[in-house]
Amino acid sequence: MHREIVDDLASLINAAKLAGFTLYMASAFRSFERQKSIWEHKFSMRRPVLDLNNQAVDLSELSEIEKVRAIMLFSALPGASRHHFGTDIDVYARDRLPAQQSLQLEPWEYQEGGHQYEFSLWLDSNLERYGFYRPYDRFRGGVAAEPWHISHWRTAKPLADLQSPATLKALLAHTNIGAKTAILDNLEALHQQFIANIAPK
Repeated sequence: MHREIVDDLASLINAAKLAGFTLYMASAFRSFERQKSIWEHKFSMRRPVLDLNNQAVDLSELSEIEKVRAIMLFSALPGASRHHFGTDIDVYARDRLPAQQSLQLEPWEYQEGGHQYEFSLWLDSNLERYGFYRPYDRFRGGVAAEPWHISHWRTAKPLADLQSPATLKALLAHTNIGAKTAILDNLEALHQQFIANIAPK
């Protein structure tokens, strides 16, 4: 993770512990190659692509740009993930995860009735105190709500500014990626809908 977030994250973990939650990281830094692997697995339908109702999408029925938008609902383009920064983390309360159940990182787990619901409420009340926020706090027409995803906003902001359409185009133009032509032809609109379209801070 980015060295600038270490102290604030440690404080957040300690505060969660005092509140009765064992805060664990499900994911932190993610390389370009790892994000590309996730993208390719979804594009080739070797990994499920879900809609807002948590139902699998049949990509074979969609155009190239429709496939791209379906994947970007939950998975960023390689080069456009906030996990590249080392400032964004997927978190959960390990002590609230039921025995014999693996974490899915799906919205229902953090909603009322889900095993992470109380932890999610605690995050709502405490993230800002430690320099964090939820960039995907709700669905805004781009990325689906990701209540597990927290960001150290002061450190992430200048890095996010570097993920411009021009920078991404230069990067992806030299990358072998599924739906490359559709991505490059629609990059400005995709950037506006899925990358820049986050909670204000």
